Amino acid sequence: MRKNLLIFLLLCLLTMGAQAQLKPRVVILTDIGQPDLEPDDTESLVHLLCYADQLEIEGIITSTGWNCDPYPTKSAAYRDSVVEAYGADVHNLMKRSAQMAFLSLEKENGCQKMGYWPSVEYIRSRSVMGSQRAGIKVIGSDNDSEGSELIIRLADEKDERPIWVCAWGGANTLAQAIWKVKQTRTPEQLKAFLHKLRLYTITDQDMVYAMRMDLAYSSHQWMRREFARDLLFVWDEGTWQLQCSLGQDYWQLIRTQIQGHATLGRQYPDYKYGVEGDTPSFLNIIPNGLHNPEEPMQVGWGGYHIWTMSKDSTTCAWTSWQEPVKSISETYYRQFYPSQLNDFIARIEWAEKGQGNRNPVAVVNGENGTNAIVIMAKAGQTISLDASASFDPDGDELTFKWWQQDGISQAKATVSNATSSTVKVDMPTTFANDEIHIICEVHDQSKYALPAYRRVIIKPTE
Repeated sequence: MRKNLLIFLLLCLLTMGAQAQLKPRVVILTDIGQPDLEPDDTESLVHLLCYADQLEIEGIITSTGWNCDPYPTKSAAYRDSVVEAYGADVHNLMKRSAQMAFLSLEKENGCQKMGYWPSVEYIRSRSVMGSQRAGIKVIGSDNDSEGSELIIRLADEKDERPIWVCAWGGANTLAQAIWKVKQTRTPEQLKAFLHKLRLYTITDQDMVYAMRMDLAYSSHQWMRREFARDLLFVWDEGTWQLQCSLGQDYWQLIRTQIQGHATLGRQYPDYKYGVEGDTPSFLNIIPNGLHNPEEPMQVGWGGYHIWTMSKDSTTCAWTSWQEPVKSISETYYRQFYPSQLNDFIARIEWAEKGQGNRNPVAVVNGENGTNAIVIMAKAGQTISLDASASFDPDGDELTFKWWQQDGISQAKATVSNATSSTVKVDMPTTFANDEIHIICEVHDQSKYALPAYRRVIIKPTE
């Protein structure tokens, strides 16, 4: 009992250091289907629900995708099976945060703090149907759905946090919500609505697979063209394919450590075309200190993207489909994949046993939390960075690795003793108009080597 109390107090202190103490808001658009025919959405949903303490899951909306137009109503049952598996495992998962009980459903519908595991009743209440047809031509007065109405209602809430819409299939449901707001509100109100939304699409699936080259068919192109200045649009054309192939490379580990473990793991199907192709969309939002998802050039578990002409050669988006950005993003994704997979495996262990390993906490220059640390420096100056106050809630020893992110600037700093807890960063003599981003990567010495990160942004003084 005393040990549990100490863990609870420690976790409360960690939560107090988290940004605003609140989770990021997430809405999932999924074309989930029969697991033995199209398993990747089911795999990603199992993974997602293991992070329900880190993400405020505001909606799991079934909708069209490459495999179905129209989306069959009965396929929503596959989503519901995973949600019920979460309900069977959540009491074990709660022990990871020393959570003793659920809030009322009314309070769960408010703002959820980091570390809070929602009830299965809450997840059920947020599981609805979205657009059952695909393409820009169906957008209109006959295409409203529970899903599009939910998105409008969420954006209208008095909550300053952005809503990240993760499109595992097509984003037709979101397009419909935008269309309705455009028809019924003033231009200023539409702009305010769009400013609450962020969209991360796994390729463009607002069509059946055989039509995938006809990008003008999709409502995605309409959103990029009409609302480019107001809707943050990440179009992933690279990370998801690598996620699929790396999952196949690591399949033996996934099969032995995830499949069949806990009720959620028993819902995790064999792969068919690739493993968890939709997972980068929500990995991009998990607040682990590595990056700010509002800045897609900051590399994170969901990749690295720049604002450029998109694959349709007509509209712009945040994307990484062309070189050299593609190689930069893929190099980092390969680097992070073992850590993000081990992190998932450790959470499945909690789901199964109600005990396991927790992540370390990266504390740099005395600052806790996940926000980037900003330091001003002059050309040629030496900066001291100290992560020696970092700790592990389970008492594990820590290892450190410091590195500069590529793809942010041309300026290169020199990091000395990059595997120690304290480092010196020598700024280049040409440092004037760039930012240098240094990442502190911490791992515990457990069987999973769980990660923590902290980004340090060094800006030039005038």
